[in-house]
Amino acid sequence: MTTLRIAGGRVLRPDATVERADVLVDSESGTITAVGDPDEVPEGDETLSAEDGLVMPGLVNAHTHAAMTLLRGYADDKELDAWLQEDIWPVEAELTPEDVRAGTDLGLLEMIRSGTTAFADMYFHEEEVVDAVEDAGLRARLGYGIVTVGKDEEGARDDCEQSLEVAKQFDGAAAGRVETALMPHSLTTVGEEYLREYVSQAREEGIPLHYHANETEDEVDPIVDESGERPLEYARELDMTGPSDFVAHGVHLDGAEIDLLAETGTSVVHCPASNMKLASGMAPVQQLLDAGVTVGLGTDGAASNNDLDLFDEMRDAAMVGKLAANDASAVPAESVVRMATEGSASALGFDSGRVEEGANADLAVVDLDAPHLTPHHDLVSHLVYAARGSDVRHTLCDGAVLMRDREVLTMDADDVQERAEERAAAAVERAE
Repeated sequence: MTTLRIAGGRVLRPDATVERADVLVDSESGTITAVGDPDEVPEGDETLSAEDGLVMPGLVNAHTHAAMTLLRGYADDKELDAWLQEDIWPVEAELTPEDVRAGTDLGLLEMIRSGTTAFADMYFHEEEVVDAVEDAGLRARLGYGIVTVGKDEEGARDDCEQSLEVAKQFDGAAAGRVETALMPHSLTTVGEEYLREYVSQAREEGIPLHYHANETEDEVDPIVDESGERPLEYARELDMTGPSDFVAHGVHLDGAEIDLLAETGTSVVHCPASNMKLASGMAPVQQLLDAGVTVGLGTDGAASNNDLDLFDEMRDAAMVGKLAANDASAVPAESVVRMATEGSASALGFDSGRVEEGANADLAVVDLDAPHLTPHHDLVSHLVYAARGSDVRHTLCDGAVLMRDREVLTMDADDVQERAEERAAAAVERAE
């Protein structure tokens, strides 16, 4: 057994308390084996300094489209439908597998540098995403996004088959760090006949589901008009709600749908920055939490955010949560940190999101020696309202150090950025 001791810092415990403690990691099993008083934690084969730092669970980005980093800043300040149809989809149609790999690498580099250790990705050419995750050392739940609208029978069925095949083929890849899901894009972009057929097949294989739901009113009204049911009632009828499933956004939910999520154990991934930028609305996060729904946090893609920094997302979640509830005490810092760690990990089905013996050794060390993090009245508050991704000193996943003292060890940062710049420019030129 090779062990790593993270020493000299403070530790954020699962109950949101902070204490002086060291953490011992088994690098071979990728788990935390001890957390406690420095005098009681065994010496490790290696030591990673957390002096003047806070050891916290690695952040979990529970909904994104990593390769969309190639479209960062390409189209902004437009309504969702126009943004997708006029700008995003035309360029995405031109993306090659090599483009997706370059964009994914850029996204993973950004996530590692800002303390994210796991994420969920819905996109295409997912075999490239699997390879990128394996090389970078992160943890992920991946799926091929199904869209059947605007396609003939052959094209629609091909999308469904690819999503099912990706979910079966790559589950357990990257030494178990990759898990998968069937990922219909949304309840309005995939025909009911395909949902019925392929959700049934996914259930037979034990494959979970991830999809966009209730993101905008335009995703709610057509379902109500056609079926007389709210979207998540429609989803339940199609067997698309359950404890292994998670939906993105959940902005326009009514009380019955919130109760349905709680009853079925379906998780919701809150994406506040994207929701604000696209004027989708304000999700009822405090109501979801009060109902006992598992809520995670996601950035969505970098084309609608425009970064993958979950520290930014935590601040946004707290701020917009208070506005949505018209209550300054709503969505407090402790709840938001839990959403970005344990909540997101639970939504994705990972045994991560907490600094505790037996949990995955997916960790970040935040440097507290900065003017904007001084004084240290409340470090949980600082994580949400003051910290930045650039404050992360070390990032670990599965017991391996991915970034040490701000140097990413598993990727060539200069090469990643250069390839992404070149491929983004070429894809846009082809689309135009």
